[in-house]
Amino acid sequence: MKKILCIVLALAMMMASCIAMAETVEEVIAQAQTMTNEELYAKAIEESKGKTLYGIGNSSRGKTAAETFIQMLQSIDPSYDGVIEWSQPKNNSIFTTLNADIKSANHIYSMTLIQDGNQIQSKMLDTGNLLNFIPKEWAEGEGVAIENNDQPLALQTLNKVFMYNTVGDKTFDNCWDFVAEGVAPLYMGVNSELVGKNFLYMLTADTYANYLKDAFDALEGDEQARIASVVAEMEPEAEALGLEAENAPYALAFIKLWCEQYNEQTDDGPICNTLVTSSAVDQCGLLVYSKLRSVEESAETSVNNIAVAAYQDGYKGIGGYAYKHYLQVVKTSPLPWTSCAFIAYMTTTEEGFAAWGKDMGGYSANPVCMQDHSQDGYVDGVNTYDAKNDRGYDWWISADGGRLVVEDPAYCAQVSFDLGDWIDMIVGNK
Repeated sequence: MKKILCIVLALAMMMASCIAMAETVEEVIAQAQTMTNEELYAKAIEESKGKTLYGIGNSSRGKTAAETFIQMLQSIDPSYDGVIEWSQPKNNSIFTTLNADIKSANHIYSMTLIQDGNQIQSKMLDTGNLLNFIPKEWAEGEGVAIENNDQPLALQTLNKVFMYNTVGDKTFDNCWDFVAEGVAPLYMGVNSELVGKNFLYMLTADTYANYLKDAFDALEGDEQARIASVVAEMEPEAEALGLEAENAPYALAFIKLWCEQYNEQTDDGPICNTLVTSSAVDQCGLLVYSKLRSVEESAETSVNNIAVAAYQDGYKGIGGYAYKHYLQVVKTSPLPWTSCAFIAYMTTTEEGFAAWGKDMGGYSANPVCMQDHSQDGYVDGVNTYDAKNDRGYDWWISADGGRLVVEDPAYCAQVSFDLGDWIDMIVGNK
């Protein structure tokens, strides 16, 4: 009997091991990518009933999306009692937190909403610490998800755009005007919010270096001569840094002038609050477009005291930059089915993306979830605050529109090692 019992226990352990092997996170993702949302929701209910999924992200709105996701699962199964706990670490500590969790014996975090394509590529994707899940209804849905947003999967694209105060007579009709002599644009430090550093990396890619060259050609007189001398200085630097774009010296010239001249600020909120005042004559900045939503109108403060540079007729060059929030499953996820279901919910349904889609300047990677903010500046049918009328994702990223500099994780990781040190040296010598 003891021998039989031992055999039975051994077989049970082998079966348990086989089941566990069949349910690795990678295999769950492979299966989940073939399933409809309804099938994923059923799997999530089965897996996480009575349990807590821990998510971590750069956006606090993940908490709002988690609440509506739980409510949706409860509408399918009223007995469902799973919970999602969402945390938002500060000071770029999300990578440290995730790596520590992955290496620990007791894994907590299941999925993440994360930004900074450079670190994601080098620290998370290349190492296999984060895994990509592409929902079937994202890839095959009637909206046809936007290309270049699946490696890694993006929840949304956000833009930071050039703006300037309009109370005085000064105008900015060329992106090089923001690095003109005596101009000090308000900007978050390149090492305090690293997506801003990625913006500078991306300027050296072919497309964006060409935009800068075209804008340079539109300049005249002394200002063009001043910049031309900096471009000449940057030609050997471009070669030393191994940059391949033909117009990389123009990109380096812009980066050099920008880093020497920008007025470092702690956050985009204060930048916006400064630029919309009547006393901020001739000031300018590069900041999150959606900050305009929070401006409280008064005698001293108004959205009408600010202009979005790229919206002005005849504007030349880049209008700002675009970075992304990426959704990933942690390779040691305790609840991978629920993670995949939650990601599918946020990327393929209007209600799942609603927490982010309610504001201009944030664009879903799935057209089905995109909201129209083209008349956000209208009050009672009258165009009252033109700067708030968002022209939309397609316009912002196009060569004929806003010409945003769009973050590419692989390119940022490729150039960041040497170029990052070069930028730090300029900033350090300010």
